[in-house]
Amino acid sequence: MGKQVIKLTVNGRLEEVEAPARRLLCDLLRDDLVLTGTKRGCETGTCGACSVMVDGRLVKSCLMLAVQARGSSVTTVEGLAPAGGLSPLQQCFAAHGGLQCGYCTPGFLMAATALLAENPDPTEAQVREALDGNLCRCTGYAGIVASVLAAAEKLRGH
Repeated sequence: MGKQVIKLTVNGRLEEVEAPARRLLCDLLRDDLVLTGTKRGCETGTCGACSVMVDGRLVKSCLMLAVQARGSSVTTVEGLAPAGGLSPLQQCFAAHGGLQCGYCTPGFLMAATALLAENPDPTEAQVREALDGNLCRCTGYAGIVASVLAAAEKLRGH
């Protein structure tokens, strides 16, 4: 198969990339658009490091062909923060021990963003369930869960 022209909106910006039909979305984001927050981890959809939002839905970009995102709106971790700052969720990850080495952090931020968009007042059990598609080898998850709960509270204005 030859190259395909792929037009999509990434973090609010219209992009047009010519890529092989078999190019994975994570590779298009990282290699073609230089959005390196999306990580390639397990390449089987198990670790969640490649998680992005496609049309408001959380997806593992290592399991999606870039051509499948044609015409879609994609949000990566780079698209979460306001210009020159951090989002409330990112601030809470920094303040509540949600990061250590940082490799898994973009995927956790994307999964937490999806959760909080759906459920602005999650319980600890709901946070743990929403994040169970992501793996971390450093934090033991307690700081990550605390970060999401603190962000939920902050976003609700408490």
